[in-house]
Amino acid sequence: MFAEVPRALVNDRSPSALVSWAFHSCSVTVRIIPRELLGSPCLCRCSRTDVFIMGESVKRAGWTRTLAFTVCSAAIGGTFQYGYNISIINAPTAHVQSFINASCVRRGAALDPARVTLVWTLAVSVFPLGGLLGSLLAGPMAVRCGRRGALLLNNMFLLLGALLALSCRAAGSFEMLITARLLVGINAGVSMNVQPMYFGESAPKHLRGAVAFSSAVFTALGILMGQLAGLTAVLGSEERWHYLLSSNALPGLLQLLLLPCCPESPRFLLIDRGDSDACARALARLRSGSTAAEMEELLQEQAQAGDAQAKTIWQLFADRSLRRQLCIVMTASSVMMLCGNDSIYFYASYIFQQAGIPSASIQYVTVGTGACEFLSAVTCNLLIERVGRRPLLAGGYLLMSCWAVVFTVALSLQDAVPGMPYLSMTCVFAYILSFGMGPAGVTGILPAELFQQTERPAAYMIAGSMMWLCLFLVGMAFPFIVAGLGQFCFLPFCGVCVAGCVFISCSLPETKGRTLAEITAEFQKRSGAANGQPRYAEQPQTDPTEHIQM
Repeated sequence: MFAEVPRALVNDRSPSALVSWAFHSCSVTVRIIPRELLGSPCLCRCSRTDVFIMGESVKRAGWTRTLAFTVCSAAIGGTFQYGYNISIINAPTAHVQSFINASCVRRGAALDPARVTLVWTLAVSVFPLGGLLGSLLAGPMAVRCGRRGALLLNNMFLLLGALLALSCRAAGSFEMLITARLLVGINAGVSMNVQPMYFGESAPKHLRGAVAFSSAVFTALGILMGQLAGLTAVLGSEERWHYLLSSNALPGLLQLLLLPCCPESPRFLLIDRGDSDACARALARLRSGSTAAEMEELLQEQAQAGDAQAKTIWQLFADRSLRRQLCIVMTASSVMMLCGNDSIYFYASYIFQQAGIPSASIQYVTVGTGACEFLSAVTCNLLIERVGRRPLLAGGYLLMSCWAVVFTVALSLQDAVPGMPYLSMTCVFAYILSFGMGPAGVTGILPAELFQQTERPAAYMIAGSMMWLCLFLVGMAFPFIVAGLGQFCFLPFCGVCVAGCVFISCSLPETKGRTLAEITAEFQKRSGAANGQPRYAEQPQTDPTEHIQM
């Protein structure tokens, strides 16, 4: 639908009044009017995607084939691998434990069940340790190799790990399996940091959230595909479990074929490399309309950054103006892993045994959890640019805390009230659904939206380190939480979700559709720094109508 500009505004020829009407009436922002069109007839119309001023149409670029292809090519070997490798380790639990014991028997040193479980726990928990190491490597790799180059180079860890997992059974070495999981964890740690950075820098502002949230969609897709591959009838049998654990090589090889055809991050090319021609070519491929306005914004950001180099983690911590942003990113990343959602995938059978689900049905119920998270991630991807970041984050944690309480009550009454096991199972699905509707994807967007170009790699390193460290702690502690608390095992996670909801609601400003300068100004306002200088904008923000000459 189109809305005619009130004739009084056209006759008045007031740029400020005209732009104000366009913004408030049609939810658009007018930034640049080409000089060669100034003075042409004053026919003005607006819609949610078009702004017509003085005969010129300035369109908001939508999804292009290249942008969609870039998202798929980066994610299939990126966050897809994280989800896939989390889920495939769950199906062959009994087979891998038998392999560990058999390997020790051949060496003349049989292990008792407790030690077999300890080695198995190490094989599971070394994955997040590798992720922690990968998150520390992600920043330097993204700065030196570029965002796309870092993702391509990252497949080296994956393919080596897949080779070790494939050959460990023939070699009779569970140590090779543990090393394989470490390497796969490093791959996941790098991709979980670099891919959201790549997406956030390649997407137009009004699609930034949706594109970045695609990382969560592919994570959920990876979880679902890993669960399907882990079914006994597919690759989860005793004869094929090593093929299952090495099947992650296929998405990696696919990425090596597709991603070189995609453009590098335009922001990286201009601000980090100083190559304006390459940046312009990348923007032309990623956008469907004129890139003049976006190129001007990038040039302004480049001028403001000057010769500044990428900051280190220690420089980020030492910068007092970034304390609030760092606190938000670190807390959000920690809560995302401490909320207990990933425990369902590491120890899914434990949870459903507590819920009273028959052993023969557990693998199919587990597939349902992956499908549930994938569905919720796709739905949230469609909502994020309409609802905003803060409501999805805070609302997701609030719903998770409520379902954790219901789940605890259902577990407590499962022996006394018929049908309680099925209510417990419903609560698990609802818990995952609530997680996928917000925290799963929004958390990864925050470093891209709260930090500028030179700070972003270090910010992702910090966020990734907190995520993987917390994931390791939960992976190690959850079996003991189940053993010690029994039916109350989700109450600690409930407390984490409540705390996360309160913190996000009170500290995180809404970032939807806002520039980095506007977000920083909001932090300065909240901090009461009225007399402080902007962190990265030596020049004050100008009115978008200053380019319009009447």
